[in-house]
Amino acid sequence: MTVYCKFGTALDILTGKWKSLILLRLLNNGTMRFSELQKAIPDISKKMLTQQLKELEYHDIVHREVYAQIPPKVEYSITEYGQLMKPVLQTMSDWGVGHVQHMQKLYGEEEAELIPTDLRKSDTVR
Repeated sequence: MTVYCKFGTALDILTGKWKSLILLRLLNNGTMRFSELQKAIPDISKKMLTQQLKELEYHDIVHREVYAQIPPKVEYSITEYGQLMKPVLQTMSDWGVGHVQHMQKLYGEEEAELIPTDLRKSDTVR
């Protein structure tokens, strides 16, 4: 059996505007409830957050814990397997910060305003 490059597989898991932000929030904050995640990523809709979390849960990157109580309580956390993505996400975040700085040097402060806000923030993985 021939083994092919699985870069595309990894990219498929991270593809989507919100997955990397969800993962960074969970890696930085540990266990979070749905409402906490939504507050931490204010531009995401409930539907999109739910969809992205389900996809990450399917791939065993995120764990969903449901507590049998009223009102229902659901918490999300990074799985042990998902923790393996930490260095990849940190490297990508570091590169993003460096790229913003590069663009500011290249085009100046005014043009740097065109850079998406999420890239200008220095999210780091703890």
